[in-house]
Amino acid sequence: MKYPNIKEEEIKNKIEQDYFWEYDCTKIIGNIDFCVCLPKSKNEIVEQEYIFWAEAKKGSSDIYKSIVQLVLTIGRERTFDKHLPPAFLGAFDAEKIAFIPYNDIQDIFYLNDFNWNVTPSNHNSKEFMLIMNKVKTIIDEKTLLFNYEGDNRELIQFIKNSKINKFGLSKIKIDKNNFIVIYNKWLQTVKPTISFNWEFAKKNGIIDGYFYLADLFSSDNNSLKENLTVVLKASKYELNKHKDEYGAFNSSLVYYNDNQKAHNQFWNKYYRPPKEEYWDYIIQRSDLIVPQDIRERKGSFFTPQVWVELSQKYLTDVLGEDWQDEYYIWDCAAGTGNLLNGLTNKYNIWASTLDKQDVEVMKDRIDNGANLLKDHVFQFDFLNDEFTKLPQPLLNIINDTEKRKKLVMYINPPYAETAKKETHNKERINKRGVSFSVIQKKYSNDIGIATKEIFAQFLIRIHLELPNSILAQFSTLKIIQGPNFFKFRKIFNPNFLKGFVVPANTFDNVKGSFPIGFMIWDLKKKSKLKQIKCAIYNSKVQSKAIKTFYAYDENKFITDWFRNYHDRKIKTDNIGAIGLYGSDFQHNNFIVITNPDNHPNRWTFIDKKNLLETSIYFTVRHCIKANWLNDRDQFLFPNDGYKKDLEFQYDCLAYTIFNNNIQTKFGTNHWIPFTEYEVGAREKFASHFMHKFISGQLHDSIVSEPTFFAEEKSIPYNINIKFSLHANAVMNAGKSLWQYYHKQPDCNNVNASLYDIKAHFQKRNDVGKMNNKSLDKEYTILIDILRDSLNTLANKIIPKVYEYGFLLAD
Repeated sequence: MKYPNIKEEEIKNKIEQDYFWEYDCTKIIGNIDFCVCLPKSKNEIVEQEYIFWAEAKKGSSDIYKSIVQLVLTIGRERTFDKHLPPAFLGAFDAEKIAFIPYNDIQDIFYLNDFNWNVTPSNHNSKEFMLIMNKVKTIIDEKTLLFNYEGDNRELIQFIKNSKINKFGLSKIKIDKNNFIVIYNKWLQTVKPTISFNWEFAKKNGIIDGYFYLADLFSSDNNSLKENLTVVLKASKYELNKHKDEYGAFNSSLVYYNDNQKAHNQFWNKYYRPPKEEYWDYIIQRSDLIVPQDIRERKGSFFTPQVWVELSQKYLTDVLGEDWQDEYYIWDCAAGTGNLLNGLTNKYNIWASTLDKQDVEVMKDRIDNGANLLKDHVFQFDFLNDEFTKLPQPLLNIINDTEKRKKLVMYINPPYAETAKKETHNKERINKRGVSFSVIQKKYSNDIGIATKEIFAQFLIRIHLELPNSILAQFSTLKIIQGPNFFKFRKIFNPNFLKGFVVPANTFDNVKGSFPIGFMIWDLKKKSKLKQIKCAIYNSKVQSKAIKTFYAYDENKFITDWFRNYHDRKIKTDNIGAIGLYGSDFQHNNFIVITNPDNHPNRWTFIDKKNLLETSIYFTVRHCIKANWLNDRDQFLFPNDGYKKDLEFQYDCLAYTIFNNNIQTKFGTNHWIPFTEYEVGAREKFASHFMHKFISGQLHDSIVSEPTFFAEEKSIPYNINIKFSLHANAVMNAGKSLWQYYHKQPDCNNVNASLYDIKAHFQKRNDVGKMNNKSLDKEYTILIDILRDSLNTLANKIIPKVYEYGFLLAD
């Protein structure tokens, strides 16, 4: 260790002296520990240009986690909106330093569904893990981790090679690191001075980003790229493309309201245009300057290059090494054409998209080396236009039965759907009209509510109107697993050839934690869609397993089974309520047990007659943790095996007793499984229900071993329950926790639930949320023992979840 036994501030000083002596390291930006920037003279008024932002730690640390913490800090404070981002982000400690190119991580800052309010130091959050995977891959692949003692020479050389003119720049260069940040500054400074009806323009498909690109790709205030939608002509803009279609505007010319003063002052700070080596990247990633509401409405998602390459490998595996010469390829949802990157035979490739601007982007990319033909790139509304509008060579292929067998429909269609927010949310907002199309109207009676999904409309038209072709598509697994796709699957019945699944959050702007699959289908052969097997790839492009995805059309669901035990009657002997939502993993967070008077919108009450069934239902839903891969797996109506398995039933009861959300502030706590004597309570409990239930005291006659019959509706509840070894371990761990709570001098809630006990020891933060940890060491030990015993019990229960048919095995 080069800098042992010194404080963090001293390490920062050492790093500055030893490696960044030619730079200015005195700047302080928000909560960023260490900033390196170009020195500039007092007379310079240009914006400060940064080289390196870093997280600093003393001693030896996990450098990857430090960088993730820095990214979360920057995203939370939106530092990139206030300052030009550096060439590199990174972190260092007493023995090593790591760098990560800013442009490799900047996409994270523009994700639609990312919670930037998480605490940067919380290493267990899903946001932390998402960034962690990306950061580690980039650093490891690019070898940007240096040990001071072993890699000192390489580190100095790296910093030297990464150096920009140390005397500062009269203007800031625009590159793939900062073009989005500069766009955000342009929005605040230049856009307000452009005399244009922006809301009216957006309705006509013209966005402010087109004006920014006109500025960006210009010299001497004249756009250099003639095929932009908007071009800059000295002191005005011109709506350049398809002027006849802009009749809604009084003129195709757009002027400034300040004689171009703000515009000139703004662009005096920056070199225009960017280097040509960045043009294709900026044009291809122009999706990042499309307003969020438009991106969501279109459902447009940029397919990561790593999955593009993998999908083409799979096509080669299925269709043969020479498939690009033997097959025709049409991407009818091409966007800016990145799905076609890597294909070699441009004469066999067609690309169409809804937006004319995207067509121009693709043609511009062709001018910069993209392997496509301009005549094969065209505007086409696949969900509304007739095939007669297609280019004649492509139309000839479609109309020729034999040639159509060699047509590959290679697409990543939009994922937009009508419902924008979760169905359980009372205040959900519908994206009205997003799914309305000719195809929706044509096939809605045949495939039902699946037509709310844009991608389903693409698939059904291809399947029915381009028969005998090959379909290779990215989409969610709803086409296989979704209950709303029941009617869709009756019609969509091609033969599955091969596929893989990846985490959805590896795609820009895709919300949630679920799988996105790439699936290849032969439309010539018909096969009832019952199940498919796909390789699983993680964010590091590693595949170690195969997963079976089932169509559950012939199955009944766990909700159908549990419906037999619903009870909505308000009674004095109700001990709780449980949420009733969808039968897949993604709804498990809403399957919670609360006090009867604090029940969710969809619920059933719990009493002695349905407690064991409720415990089975609850435990089955929660003993297996939800993840991106099982997100849409469905819980099913079980076979009768569980009915005679008392140990399974009682294991579920023990699991449920210590996993509920009962709180005494909402009513009586009926869920304490112990007596006052066992835990040393100072007063009598308000309810002894759970202890009596376990010991069979709720009826005068106690049945030691019940008899089960298929026609019986409920499991008997007047039973002296005998817990298994694992369930007893949970009970004992729980008892120790209660005993410790009741020893506390400030224990003022004799009827405390498990939730109340956690709140007592873990306290709450400034916003009222319970902290994850407690400062009480004894409590921490006891709660950890309880959690470990619950995990052990869950692992014991899991095999029986599959044995009794609650889930189908992979």
